[in-house]
Amino acid sequence: MNRRAMNPVSARGMFICVALAALLRPCAHAAVTTCTVTATGVAFGTYTPLTPIALTSTATLSVTCTVTTHRNTITIDLSTGASNRFTPRTMTSGANILNYNLYLDAADTQIWGDGTGGSVIDSITLIRVGGGTKSVSANATVYGAVAALQDPAPGSYTDTITVSVNY
Repeated sequence: MNRRAMNPVSARGMFICVALAALLRPCAHAAVTTCTVTATGVAFGTYTPLTPIALTSTATLSVTCTVTTHRNTITIDLSTGASNRFTPRTMTSGANILNYNLYLDAADTQIWGDGTGGSVIDSITLIRVGGGTKSVSANATVYGAVAALQDPAPGSYTDTITVSVNY
């Protein structure tokens, strides 16, 4: 789990961040024996209320798996966070909320989730070069957007998302 530290809120706006937590599920295929994942938080920075365009940012998920076969496919799911839904996800500051979402694509059209509720999952093929057991790494970009035209109370808004790597 990797959480980005919150910065103090300025008088002009609020600092918002989504922490991505890593969760590994048990091995389903002998071809992939272990996986580890690290994640950076999606730090949106200062949100200006009632701005007509979404505030965007990205994060990186880094996955390293030990594989025994040439071609191995893993999938990556993201949880709903505190909102318990994918559309929209919400960050909170006390009782106040701010709508946002996480996407698989830079155009913000594919909500990254677990394949339910209109969301999609990411699928990555890991290629082992050479024989034997090898460690293979891949990165995935998480695209985040805070919805435009919101007027939340000032504060530091956060949410925690669980990242699941399935193999």
